[in-house]
Amino acid sequence: MKFFSRLKKDIRVIFERDPAAKSTLEVILCYSGLHAIWLHRISHALFTRGWIVSARLVSNFCRFLTGIEIHPGATIGDGLFIDHGTGIVIGETAEIGKNVTLYQGVTLGGTGKEKGKRHPTIGNNVVVATGAKVLGSFKVGDHAKIGAGSVVLKEVPPYATVVGIPGRVVVLHGKRIHNSDDYREAWLSFCAGKGMDINDPNVHAEICDEIDVDLDHDLLPDPDREVIEIALRQIQRLEERVNQLENELAAARAEISHEAIRTSSLEVAVATEKRKKNKK
Repeated sequence: MKFFSRLKKDIRVIFERDPAAKSTLEVILCYSGLHAIWLHRISHALFTRGWIVSARLVSNFCRFLTGIEIHPGATIGDGLFIDHGTGIVIGETAEIGKNVTLYQGVTLGGTGKEKGKRHPTIGNNVVVATGAKVLGSFKVGDHAKIGAGSVVLKEVPPYATVVGIPGRVVVLHGKRIHNSDDYREAWLSFCAGKGMDINDPNVHAEICDEIDVDLDHDLLPDPDREVIEIALRQIQRLEERVNQLENELAAARAEISHEAIRTSSLEVAVATEKRKKNKK
């Protein structure tokens, strides 16, 4: 029974996180991420029983079929969603928590030639966006978001947003506050319509945990842009100050010029008066 409930959950999380999914048959036949997860479970079972070559053959077949390479030794929790998974690589000692979302081109890799634990541990409800590289033996905390193209080389705290090369934390709320009550209620109603007992506290908690994934990985702060904007504002203030000083200088020059003309006129008048007196 647990086997079939797990398969149902694999399919359900796709409908929860991919608006392009139209039918269960389409998901089963056409979603390479789902195929990769199912094949990994077979290879992982073989790997843990010591059937190393058989496990690697299954994982290689998975890579050939889906374009997704998952080492048989990797540990993957329930609720993983791989969207457009081509180019994803997950290393041998990587550990992935529950309800994680990975997009195309993600690498969960190691650094150097060290033995033992050398790949990252991904917490629950984490989103790793397109092309991100998480390299090394450290933990990415629960509910973290890693921006597209980031290269993460050190630990990420829970509820953090990481962007850049190397990756750096740009948002850390401690605990995310979101207004997704309508979305949650809609999905609970959908699951109730599928015959699930949403009044069961365990089922209710499981569904709420599955949909508590923040997929807005495009709405990330850009620290480089912020620095550039600050520099532009400073340049604008300097230009305004320079223009002000130039205007003040021009006014001072005009006043000096006027004063010089007035002084020159007085000197001419005095000289003329002296000449008249001398003639007399």
